Amino acid sequence: MERGVYFDAWFPRQHNYHPSLPARRLRMIEQLREYRSTTLVWAALGGGSISLPYLEGEAFGHIDPRFRVYGFVNDSEFIAACDRAGIRVFGVVFEAGGWEFPVELDDDESEVLAMNELRGAGTRGWMGLREFSQNRYPKLWKPVEHYFPDGLRNSLGEPVTDIIEECCSRDIHGNPCHCLWVEVPDREHACYAMDRNNPVWREYLKAVIRIQIDAGVHGVQLDEAELPITTMQYGGCFCRECMTQFREYLQGLETAPPELAGVDLGTFHYGEWLLGQGYDFKEGRERSPLFAHYMRFQRGAITRYFGELADYAREYGRSRGREVLVSGNFFNMFEHYYALEPKTDLLITEMRNTRDRQPAWYRYVAGFAGGKPVIVVENPYGGVVPELVEELERGRGDDRFRTSVYEGYALGAGMSLPYGSWMGSEIEDAFYAPHELCVEIGGFLAEHEALYSTESAAEVGVVFSIESSLEQEEAARTALANNILNLLPDQLAPFWAASEALCDALQPYDVVMFPDGTLRADTVTAADLARYRVLVLPDCGILTDRQADALLGYLDGGGRAIVAGRLGDNLDAGRQKRLAGHARALRVAAPAEVVAALPDGPQVTAPEGLDAAVGLHRVADGVAVHILRYAYDAAADRVRDLQEMEIRVRLEDVHVTAAEAVPSGVNVELASAGPVHTLRLRDVPLYTIVILRTGRR
Repeated sequence: MERGVYFDAWFPRQHNYHPSLPARRLRMIEQLREYRSTTLVWAALGGGSISLPYLEGEAFGHIDPRFRVYGFVNDSEFIAACDRAGIRVFGVVFEAGGWEFPVELDDDESEVLAMNELRGAGTRGWMGLREFSQNRYPKLWKPVEHYFPDGLRNSLGEPVTDIIEECCSRDIHGNPCHCLWVEVPDREHACYAMDRNNPVWREYLKAVIRIQIDAGVHGVQLDEAELPITTMQYGGCFCRECMTQFREYLQGLETAPPELAGVDLGTFHYGEWLLGQGYDFKEGRERSPLFAHYMRFQRGAITRYFGELADYAREYGRSRGREVLVSGNFFNMFEHYYALEPKTDLLITEMRNTRDRQPAWYRYVAGFAGGKPVIVVENPYGGVVPELVEELERGRGDDRFRTSVYEGYALGAGMSLPYGSWMGSEIEDAFYAPHELCVEIGGFLAEHEALYSTESAAEVGVVFSIESSLEQEEAARTALANNILNLLPDQLAPFWAASEALCDALQPYDVVMFPDGTLRADTVTAADLARYRVLVLPDCGILTDRQADALLGYLDGGGRAIVAGRLGDNLDAGRQKRLAGHARALRVAAPAEVVAALPDGPQVTAPEGLDAAVGLHRVADGVAVHILRYAYDAAADRVRDLQEMEIRVRLEDVHVTAAEAVPSGVNVELASAGPVHTLRLRDVPLYTIVILRTGRR
């Protein structure tokens, strides 16, 4: 697993100003080496959404000798120094934002006296994408033609003289949308929400990628990878490109939606059509006519255009003699990202909510990644991060922080360490955990990296059906999509209810992804499923024929299934009847009942009331049993050691020969009876790993 660092390196007790990250220093690399970090995300070269010359300044700009004294370097120098230290740096492409900043300039506009934080010097003006595209400051910035010799032209062949006007997302009334989650309320700057469906914006983003790769990045991170679905929280997008492409999508359907009976699709404009029926795409958005079709169109667009940029980054890297990695911020690993995953080398995800306990979410992330490395970062909105930051600054909360990092690793998805990471647009601070604490955690992970794996020894698989989940959760997810509120639904969807029940019972499981079969090819087979003793099918109402046949083959071959809710309601009558009525498929009334229905009982048995998570990692010489305890005592400000604990683990396909625990102070005794192995532990800390050394049966 990667040991990632969320490396914004924003200043403490100051606003986090997107998109330009503070200048880097050599001392930072020494600290990152102490963290034993392997990869930095959100780490470099974010200023392309101000202008390409600004980005080049970040990459290659002159550093005044005064700042050299303290080890300041430009981003290309920082990346080269990280490379020598064995640390990979991802350049971040802020795809969603088009920025405009207030500035103060000298009389002949050859020097910037102030930008963003003004000081009453010189002449007021604005600098950003609009001014770049208009060649407004010839003494400060290279012209657009330096980067695009033939200029930029839109899909109508018209020359582009204002990138923001051409490429921004718009609400149903034609008003530009803003990325409110990054605009600081007490500053004059503006971040316009841009639209990747616009070919002009994609060409601009490719220029950003070129500069980043020329500056030496090891990988390109496409932030806001679901653009322009991102903008739906603000009522978009109804720009010309989206309306044209949606019209073409509707024209390509075999059967026109009944709502469009008698409508001339040759001139159809979705926004005008909605307004004519009293819909504004803000209030009751999910009830808007054709909403499901609009979302399906946009999911296809994000898959297509993310792939275009990912392919371009790799091709351009190879043209420079290097293999460049590609990732994106797959926010909360929402379903619409799953079709994008094949175009990535590793997965980066920002949580929707960061809580003290979220094992089910981590298991979902591990299943989504399918064996690829994952770097998870926290989110300051709607969770515990602001409170935790305050506690750490007061010398409290160390065990809460340890839990927040170890939980991901214990459950198969690497959680990052923060280094000045994002605290949102309102809180004037950045997240720096105590250095010694990060060194301790990073050192433990590095010293025991052989005990971590993306392959589990779980007997249970829980199926996540992409299409079924989209159908179930579209309305709730859209209504709660605001990046600042980050609210949680009142009622868990069936998949999450089943997963939480298994986690509460300390039962290991894998998440088995069933793709939509269109945007992402469906490749599941009965052989893929055969490794599981039982499959949980929580409200899998929509299945492809291939998925149904794989499930039938799995059941006919001796597998067992627990069914909660719908199952393949879209299938032909024969398949649906065979599947729903299969003798080896047990139906339960509610997803939370899956634990009691496990046909062979639990794989892990632990003391009643133990608040913990258990992960089973297959490693080179056995199975590593990861035990993370959540029993934080706020009064004592710690997770107290447990004097004794007994846990039983069933492993059918291996022969266990010995057990050893880390950290070294934990005593473990092993007693085996066939496939069931009893571990008696003493002096159990917050996080313990027991390695069961094995030989295959």
